[in-house]
Amino acid sequence: MNYEALTEEAELIGIMIKERPLKANDGRINGDKILIRQNMPDCKKACVLAEELGHYYTTVGDISDQSEVSHQKQERTARLWAYNKMITLDKLVAAKEAGCRNGYEVAEYLEVTEEFFYEAINCYQAKYGKGFQKDDYLILFEPFNIYKLMD
Repeated sequence: MNYEALTEEAELIGIMIKERPLKANDGRINGDKILIRQNMPDCKKACVLAEELGHYYTTVGDISDQSEVSHQKQERTARLWAYNKMITLDKLVAAKEAGCRNGYEVAEYLEVTEEFFYEAINCYQAKYGKGFQKDDYLILFEPFNIYKLMD
């Protein structure tokens, strides 16, 4: 899901997205308004917007003080929401079917940053272990690779 599609989806549920020259953060949410740093590539904006939408759906109150454990947990929950939105197992399989051969190519195909992609893969590894079979594919998380299983 790219930045434009995420923006449209957010606006359909009444969230206003504005791009601004933010200094301290790449993104910020306040109620139903999300600010995104304007001078970033669209793939980075998409990752930031997905996380801010994760905050919209999962976070309660102001969690900007990350020294509190409860705020750290809410931050992680919002990130997990973003990973699940942008990089599903089905999308990983689709990337393999489209000819992607490595993490860089999969990130490019999914229109996310490589950093965001590998953070999501690390979360999947924590959840599923070394790998996961999805239909006719074996997805290895460490080292990352996707194999088509023989019939």
